[in-house]
Amino acid sequence: MFKKIAKLVLKFLLFLFLTALTQIGGVIYILTELLVKRNVPKYRFRKLGVFLITYIFITFFIVPYIAPLFGREKIKDTTQIKAHSFFTKLLNRNYVHPKLYTVLEKTSSLVQQSNPEVMLIYLDANFPFINGFPLLPHLSHNDGKKIDISFIYQDHNYKVTNKKPSISGYGVFESPTKQEYNQTLVCKQKGNWQYDFTKYITFGTINKGLKLSKKATKDLLLAIVKQKQIEKVFIEPHLKNRLKVQSAKIRFHGCQAVRHDDHIHIQLK
Repeated sequence: MFKKIAKLVLKFLLFLFLTALTQIGGVIYILTELLVKRNVPKYRFRKLGVFLITYIFITFFIVPYIAPLFGREKIKDTTQIKAHSFFTKLLNRNYVHPKLYTVLEKTSSLVQQSNPEVMLIYLDANFPFINGFPLLPHLSHNDGKKIDISFIYQDHNYKVTNKKPSISGYGVFESPTKQEYNQTLVCKQKGNWQYDFTKYITFGTINKGLKLSKKATKDLLLAIVKQKQIEKVFIEPHLKNRLKVQSAKIRFHGCQAVRHDDHIHIQLK
């Protein structure tokens, strides 16, 4: 009896985990449980295989055509816009409201006018379905109107590149100098321990010679605030001052969130 209860609890936790991670994974897991019978040979192996095949098929061939019914569009990789990680697409975190998609296209075009080889690299966007469904660990990516954009970096030869310093795109910070305002320190002193939590979700650092390209990132930030549909832009105060970009759209996101000196958060009106 105890073993049965323990198995049910584990299955329920797995359902919650897959749902929180991908939105659709939990439902596909339940379907797999119902479809694959325990008396078949190599039950667990077959169950895993059926889950993966079904998940991949639905993610790439079904969800993109259903998402518009919920007011979302899949962001397609082009010569101007690209996901930083394949896992963003695999986990269904690459959907936005059509108006935000238009903003991304206009922004990338503006950036490429002065930086021809630079692509707009995005991190987490939104899930494909249901307003209000949380995209963890984010607080607000739940309506198709928010997206995180990566900074632009340069290599050791000062050449602008589309490479990034971490596997996830998060967690490698452009920290304030001793002369700059340290918002992270202020927030943590207030008890907001989670403020620099993203340092634990880099999933590994890469391209360690990269440095922030102040010019190209400033061009990106200027291109973003020029878009009339954009209501808010979140970036750490010291970077706003360092890049010398003045706009009422650029705001402090609050100590209850996480630090934004590893990416730019933008959202529609």
